[in-house]
Amino acid sequence: MAISIIRTLILYGIMVTCMRVMGKRQLGELEPAELVVAILISDLAANPLQDLGTPLAYGIIPVMTLLFCEVMLSFLGMKSRAARRVIAGNPSVIIENGEINRTEMKRNRYTLDELSEHLRKSGIADFSVVKHATLETDGTLSTILFAADAPTTPKQMSLTVDETEIPYVVISDGDVIQQGLRKVGFDERWLAKRLRENGVADAATVFLMTADRNGKTYIAPMPERGSK
Repeated sequence: MAISIIRTLILYGIMVTCMRVMGKRQLGELEPAELVVAILISDLAANPLQDLGTPLAYGIIPVMTLLFCEVMLSFLGMKSRAARRVIAGNPSVIIENGEINRTEMKRNRYTLDELSEHLRKSGIADFSVVKHATLETDGTLSTILFAADAPTTPKQMSLTVDETEIPYVVISDGDVIQQGLRKVGFDERWLAKRLRENGVADAATVFLMTADRNGKTYIAPMPERGSK
């Protein structure tokens, strides 16, 4: 039992390390080559876990080899556009100037039902408002609406608006997050003052507080005992 637990922990650590080395882009956008690597790594790592008689190295060495190949292919794709096209393929224009490209849909084996589903996920219910729709190499659909159907922007209406800033967590479950305060450019004196302005006497009574560089805050009080 102990050996099984130790082998599992070792492989778990290696798998997490592999995912970290592959980077955030691969985790968020699995292109064909990356999907193959992910499938193979999971299968290779499972073999030593299922059969304790299989040497652990039989799972670690192939996994590390695949990780090396994936990292090298990523670097190659960064250096060469031709290599990137071979590895990841090219985006396909499914709708161009409002017209559905049946040839591209057939080449990608992309059905109208799939097109409708992806448009709905983008909040688009009407085909007629789509000027361009591109099937990206990771399988997502990027859309551009006709100007008359696109949402109106403040710039088009000659309005002046404040730039949106990213909110950071400055209090989490009653604990002050110093890193969050530094990112928004404030200190604990500012935090205490803002809490008093909102009728909060102690940071320990705050479940969540976020702030941005403009000083905009959101405060959620600690839930009362017994409440869900």
